[in-house]
Amino acid sequence: MTWHAHLKLNYRREATRTVVHDRHSGPLRVLASLYPEAPTVCHNVLVHPPGGIVGGDVLEVEATLGAGSHALITTPGAARFYRSNGAAAHQSVRARVEGGARLEWLPLQTTCHRGALAHNRMQFELEANAEMIGWDIVALGLPASGEAFDRGRYEQHIELPGVWLDRGVIDGEDRRLLDSPLGWAGHRAMGTLWLAGGSGLSAARREALLDAAREVCAGHALRASAGSTSPHEQLVLLRVLAPRVEALMDLLTATWARWRMLAWGLPACAPRVWRT
Repeated sequence: MTWHAHLKLNYRREATRTVVHDRHSGPLRVLASLYPEAPTVCHNVLVHPPGGIVGGDVLEVEATLGAGSHALITTPGAARFYRSNGAAAHQSVRARVEGGARLEWLPLQTTCHRGALAHNRMQFELEANAEMIGWDIVALGLPASGEAFDRGRYEQHIELPGVWLDRGVIDGEDRRLLDSPLGWAGHRAMGTLWLAGGSGLSAARREALLDAAREVCAGHALRASAGSTSPHEQLVLLRVLAPRVEALMDLLTATWARWRMLAWGLPACAPRVWRT
């Protein structure tokens, strides 16, 4: 059996509170709306009860953040693309963030099992004065179980229209890409963290964010395979390669915490599901 699941999230600011109205079809739902830090920031955990994505499955998330709202969206565990019998699996996210709103898109990692055929697409549209912090973490195979990603295909698409387009294809049989020092250099996990605005970020603000990321990286075990840059005035990026997800997650979480305080004056409030 294959699944076609769709989840629509509409956030709006009501006085001092961000509230969400959600509609779903198929097995993709909001576990709960939580307010562990303030009523202005709505934390949502998205769940896919079948627990994995197989060939032929289509999962779609559509989110709209109304003016002045703030949502932090995460997941309780890895999104797992399992071995395909020939059909591709699709996961897509599309979000529109209106003026003055903030989005934090922070799902746990996407794991590609041997033989998976997967498409992962994300698009974030930010209006003037809207901002977001997002990350994407990809893990190939199951190193702890001795399962290599030596066959299969993973296609990635992350887009902020007019600002940034990141596209990549990872083929399990492409040893030049996976093992070359100009590619993944033998690593099997990659993380990308970004802070983006619908309007240009000042040069001083971008430099402060980059300095913070570089400071975190300098004291971390993954410093040799991490780098940060600002390819556009509306964007700062950190990209990291690692042999395993755990250290990569540690580095991204520490940088997210620094960026959150620098950009928004908010201390980190990590979702409880990250610690279970």
